[in-house]
Amino acid sequence: MNTTIQLNQKNLHNLPDSFVVPKYDRSQLKAGIVHIGVGGFHRSHEACYNDDFLTLSQSTEWGICGMGLREADRKIGDILKQQDYLYTLIVKHPDGRQENRVIGSIVDFVLASDDPAAATDRLADAQTKIVSLTITEGGYHFNPATNAFDFDHPDVQHDLVNPHAPKMIFGFLTEALRKRRAKGLPAFTIQSCDNIQHNGDMTRKMLLAFAEKQDPTLAQWISSSVSFPNAMVDRITPMTTLQDITLLEEAGVQDLWPVTCEPFTQWIIEDHFSDGRPDWESVGAQFVGDVTPYELMKIRLLNAGHSVLGLLGSVHGHATIDGCIADPLFASYVRRFMDVEVTPILAPVDEINLDEYKSTLIERFGNPNIKDNLARICLESSSKLPKFIVPTIMENLEKGGSIKFAALVIAAWCYYSDKGVSKNGVALDIVDDMKAELHSYASKTEQDSLAFLKLDSVFGDLVQSKTFTDEYVAMVRTLYTNRDIAAQMDVLLGESLLLTA
Repeated sequence: MNTTIQLNQKNLHNLPDSFVVPKYDRSQLKAGIVHIGVGGFHRSHEACYNDDFLTLSQSTEWGICGMGLREADRKIGDILKQQDYLYTLIVKHPDGRQENRVIGSIVDFVLASDDPAAATDRLADAQTKIVSLTITEGGYHFNPATNAFDFDHPDVQHDLVNPHAPKMIFGFLTEALRKRRAKGLPAFTIQSCDNIQHNGDMTRKMLLAFAEKQDPTLAQWISSSVSFPNAMVDRITPMTTLQDITLLEEAGVQDLWPVTCEPFTQWIIEDHFSDGRPDWESVGAQFVGDVTPYELMKIRLLNAGHSVLGLLGSVHGHATIDGCIADPLFASYVRRFMDVEVTPILAPVDEINLDEYKSTLIERFGNPNIKDNLARICLESSSKLPKFIVPTIMENLEKGGSIKFAALVIAAWCYYSDKGVSKNGVALDIVDDMKAELHSYASKTEQDSLAFLKLDSVFGDLVQSKTFTDEYVAMVRTLYTNRDIAAQMDVLLGESLLLTA
């Protein structure tokens, strides 16, 4: 009977030869980076780049201290601590090959909700030079309709009057920077790793808005002292499944929370840091003067493409992204969306061939060993679509471009939010902070075809565009009548091919 080896520091030398393990002295690592939001993506991306860097450089200054702000982060913190902050990164190739690699760059974890003061002390420590973030789009408290910080959120209201016991990200950052300034320490860099266009600029704008209201003098110091480099991040990282854990056990290793990902990875960063940084370019990151064209390309093609497949596929009854791509109709539809509605409004990107990039995206989406569940793709769509798809619609309306492919996605999202089931009546797993509000607006659609679009915090003034609403109303009425999203996709593809023939 095979016995499994528990993943921890003392057992590293006992792991199977097929497992790649850290080749640096983790006992000497100091946490120069505090990362807030230790989910799967951070562990497949920044922590992996950092692991490469530590292996190459043997630096002792750039370990990572993970930080969770919510009670929901306790589980990952407890598991990481139990495993000496080690975990397995399972890289799944399209041909079926699997690489098992133990990542060692995380060396500590702090649950801020247990002791907010201790968390801000850790952020304010002289050792901390970079605070990086994967807090998802909703964590930025950004109102897409007003382009302003949302001061109405209860946690924001709490933090404004309780600066020493914050609950949300900008309360923690403001308090930590207040402590650093008081100690005469240089400001740390705040490095967003979220899928938001101009994520550094967004972080800066939201933090300064909050700090200005809480402490205007401190806000001036933050404005002049803190760097917020924009960055584009990319690596498809599906949720870990029980099967992933079982496969590792069959290989002889017990890891309570491994991470799976595709082989492709990309990180493009503007080189603006307040207090030093790792030499990440030595391990594949790319530093540029302006990340805008790269991030716009990725958000409008990859992230939007995911949402197109996620919402249409969910309504149709597909379960995973690769399952969508295996369906020729869905593969053709997302490619035509990219070609007809996105590419014409993208600026040229240095050293990137857009046709090759789009083909690579389709191949990545179709990786049969990355079972990326559509429920994960559709997670918090109310934060994603206003950044990934609505801006493309607005630009095409302004320039006279096509909006039909995107309009059907919005119609599908309405049906998804209203009915909560696929066309076959199978319940959908909808997770969204605005779920109730989305349902409230969408549920009025059969009485008012434009009801969903009147949710202006998501759609802005899109409902005012007759060009868009004419298309949308026809689509949503047809969808509500026959529930056959595939038939409408087929019609749009046929019309599009006729126009370009």
